[in-house]
Amino acid sequence: MTQATPTRRDHPARDPLRTALELARASVPVLPLRAGKVPFGNCRTCAGQVCGGRPNMKTAGSCQCPAVCHAWAAATTDPTVIASPAWTPAWRHAVAVAYHPAGAGLTVVDLDNAAAVAWARQTLPATKTVPTTRGEHWIYRGVMPSANDVRPGVDIKSRMQYARWLGPGTGTMTDLPTAVRALVEKEETTPARGAVVSSSLGRAEWDRTVATGCRHTERYVRTGLERGLALVRSRTESGAGSQAFGVAQFLGAQHARCPGPCGLDAIGWEIVAAAVSVGVPEAYAERAVANGLNGAGATT
Repeated sequence: MTQATPTRRDHPARDPLRTALELARASVPVLPLRAGKVPFGNCRTCAGQVCGGRPNMKTAGSCQCPAVCHAWAAATTDPTVIASPAWTPAWRHAVAVAYHPAGAGLTVVDLDNAAAVAWARQTLPATKTVPTTRGEHWIYRGVMPSANDVRPGVDIKSRMQYARWLGPGTGTMTDLPTAVRALVEKEETTPARGAVVSSSLGRAEWDRTVATGCRHTERYVRTGLERGLALVRSRTESGAGSQAFGVAQFLGAQHARCPGPCGLDAIGWEIVAAAVSVGVPEAYAERAVANGLNGAGATT
């Protein structure tokens, strides 16, 4: 990556704040990552998106929270924010630095294993590459929609997504090729099966008021939902869309014997929001969750 050139490969682990400030000076928006290499959770004011979300999110909100809330949408190049008292507790517990690729005018092709790397070497034009734990990041100049699982072991990280900073990489960065754009365009035109959970409806968190026909206790439902949301949010490298489908299918199956309604629209929205927070395009997340809930045969 040409925008930032920290001289030591281990800066992210040794001194996340210092690395973040170096990247910010190079116009790369950054945020801290906690254990598990995931963003820090929202504060109480922002929990469940009740604040409306950041102005730069897909559905623009008015949130001006000074804390590190809303994952990639919190990424900034402002050093006064990065080193602010509101961010200081996060840096004390940070294990890595992330950046918002689109905010730096970039797209990251995340290759999760050796087979994916071999495919890229045969298919895509050479560019700046950064080694990861299991594969490589190929970084191109240009911005596009993000999507997970565009092919086995391949995710696209650009808009509404973050990527871990793993060093400056090697090679010469080239322009975003048509072959990469086509991977997401193909996914975005995949027809949905069955009904789609609408992000314009039921954005409130699930509670008993929307589940008057559910036979389960509120504690039972919320515990299972929170565990499922944590699974989706943990899939930062790949598979968040598939995980969202699995969580929706599992949770939906718990309500198959309920007379209904069980408020599955609200549950579905929370799963969609979790998937979007780690970079899954909203339309893709909606299809995955709708298919999972529909396949479970539960009463909404």
